[in-house]
Amino acid sequence: MTESIKPMDIRFDEDGFLQDPNQWSPRLAQNIAQRDGFSHLEYKHWIMIAAMRKYYCLYHSPPAMHYICHHSHLDSNCIELFHHNAREAWRIAGLPNPGEEAKAYL
Repeated sequence: MTESIKPMDIRFDEDGFLQDPNQWSPRLAQNIAQRDGFSHLEYKHWIMIAAMRKYYCLYHSPPAMHYICHHSHLDSNCIELFHHNAREAWRIAGLPNPGEEAKAYL
């Protein structure tokens, strides 16, 4: 028996962040990444995405990317996986718009 998936109305804000982070899924992350020029997300991308989502669930704020790299046991420049763009990583991870101040350092 196959599970049917109903299409959802996925909405993004003016900066490209999910309006409802509860709609995030790995499939949606892959779609966002492809739309933004990534051919596919690799294992290291998924490790970072999981770490960012976990951090957000605990603290409701964006983490410093060196923290994510360190706790994911990746090179200290792991943000290069997302074209050196923490904001891009945050968007693909399906996390909400962190606000103007946080976007300045993402």
